[in-house]
Amino acid sequence: MTETPSRIRYGGDYNPEQWPTPVWNEDVRLMQQAHVTTVTVAVFAWALLEPEPGRYEFGWLDDVLDRLNRGGIRVILATATASPPAWLAHRHPESLPVSIDGVRLAFGSRQQFSPSSAAYRHHAMRLVTQLASRYAAHPAVEAWHVGNEYGNHVPRSYDPESQEAFRVWLRNRYVDIDALNAAWGTAFWSQTYQSFAEVGVPSAAPMIRNPTQVLDFDRFSSDALLALYRAEAEIIRSHARDVPITTNFMGFFKDVDYWSWAPHVDVVSDDLYPDPADPRSRVLSAAARDLMRSLGGGKPWLLMEQATSAVNWRPPNVPLADGRHRLNSLQAVARGADGVLHFQWRQSAAGAEKFHSAMLPHAGEDTRVHQNVRRLGEELTRLGDLVGADVPAKVALCFDWDSWRAIEQDGTPAVVDYLDTVLRFYEGFLRRGVTVDFLHPEADSSGYSLVIAPAAHVLSDDAVRALASVSARGDALVVTYLSGVVDENLHIRLGGYLGGEGALRGALGVRVEEFAPAADGAPFGISGGISGEAHFWQELIRVDDAQVVSTFDSGFAAGSPAITVKRHDGGGAAWYLATRPSTALMDELVTAWLADGRVAAVFDRAVADVETVVRGGRRFVANHAATPTVVTVDDRRIDLPGYGAVWVES
Repeated sequence: MTETPSRIRYGGDYNPEQWPTPVWNEDVRLMQQAHVTTVTVAVFAWALLEPEPGRYEFGWLDDVLDRLNRGGIRVILATATASPPAWLAHRHPESLPVSIDGVRLAFGSRQQFSPSSAAYRHHAMRLVTQLASRYAAHPAVEAWHVGNEYGNHVPRSYDPESQEAFRVWLRNRYVDIDALNAAWGTAFWSQTYQSFAEVGVPSAAPMIRNPTQVLDFDRFSSDALLALYRAEAEIIRSHARDVPITTNFMGFFKDVDYWSWAPHVDVVSDDLYPDPADPRSRVLSAAARDLMRSLGGGKPWLLMEQATSAVNWRPPNVPLADGRHRLNSLQAVARGADGVLHFQWRQSAAGAEKFHSAMLPHAGEDTRVHQNVRRLGEELTRLGDLVGADVPAKVALCFDWDSWRAIEQDGTPAVVDYLDTVLRFYEGFLRRGVTVDFLHPEADSSGYSLVIAPAAHVLSDDAVRALASVSARGDALVVTYLSGVVDENLHIRLGGYLGGEGALRGALGVRVEEFAPAADGAPFGISGGISGEAHFWQELIRVDDAQVVSTFDSGFAAGSPAITVKRHDGGGAAWYLATRPSTALMDELVTAWLADGRVAAVFDRAVADVETVVRGGRRFVANHAATPTVVTVDDRRIDLPGYGAVWVES
């Protein structure tokens, strides 16, 4: 942000345009009492800021910003471009997005624009220019919030303008049509193109679409949204050179590749709504926090949105029990957040999200939710020493959007949930109190002692070399089933997968001959040096020069190696796992992998519902279960109530 604050930022989206003016003074008073430092303003205010094309109404926003400034409340000013007004859809129906089935989506919701629409871009950039020139120097504005949750509702559009933009993107990527044909493997099914003019978007078709065309359209669509963000950011930067600019990511969101976006935001921001009815939401939320920190290269990030209690889009919308709002908030701070914000400050009285909880509920300030909000705000004032502090980690977990998209396409060996696969490995370390960073497979991993690549389905040559270097330098590498199967064009890595005949296969000392997903879902045994149950997946592998740790007891691959390790000179180790381990087997494997990586665990055995992480000299310890528990951390006994969390000196 513009300056390092003395405390954790606290607040949320503020939508005064939904309320009469007398309410605004009450809002400022109540914000002060709740220790609010920061609010995001004008996220969905385009129709009020520009009621007609070219006619701007900024008086109300001037008033709001001035009131907040007088009250000591800082502002993250939004560009309001996330929800175009009715007049844009009416005058430019071509700006509306088109579904994969060719249906033009209508006005009346939000994000009703095609990312490639020239009309949308023209009017959006004109609005941003007006906002940036007017408020660049306003004393309340400490940051800018561009758009909102890009791609959340329209991650890709199949309209004519998107089709032409896709062709331009393809020309830039491949230069000539022969290179595209080679990359897409168009010799199959007579799909060869003679010119880029013949190439379309992958709309609904009789059968499976060309896999590389689909992946390229996914890449293009993420890039098209990024181009909108960057265009707005460039306008803001020309008026407010030193004010940070961000947009809100959405945790593990498949449709937008945040590795490619992260370099273009000054502060990584995230929206996350853990489901209180899902017992594994603690895993997803912890992992999402670590992902945000990792996207920023370890720098502090901002929790832009969360809920104080229930949301409004789940069946049913379960409220947060006492303690869980605090727990979710402190978890974010412990894993690198320098701010805890919400959707929204005052609960709406009308509209699609009127049942979404807020910092100030429908029933007012004398409520459970608002009193919890006040207590949390006061507690955050005592955590100022954590601002700017890092979160050390010696374990890296590879995560890749191309693998996510490709492994879940049609026409693959089985229906594989990539995110669930990654989180199973992440949870193994979470249960031992080991902090994990996420890493792109091509990235430099030299700062980590243990690198895990789960289901790294798509591996470029650079990624193959990067992974192979881990064990060669003396550290520990873990590669799992379905890894290195295809290159970045989704062409098969021949000769045993695992990146083909090269560095990674040499590092692992094995090759894969055949996939064998289980038909009935029944578990099968693994026996040997490490024993237990596995599920879902087997591979028939051949060992070149690795040690067989365990073999399959039953199933298609019975008698074949299930787990191998190759020891390297210098102390490095490269493990291969040809199946999905059960929770108990994962715990055994994590113990072995930590030993090879020379990484210490906080808990000497797996603990199911307790997490711990160190930031800035403080250790965060939290209980995600409703029942109290006792844990020993650093030789100290810690009593935790249900949904309780404490800070202790590390």
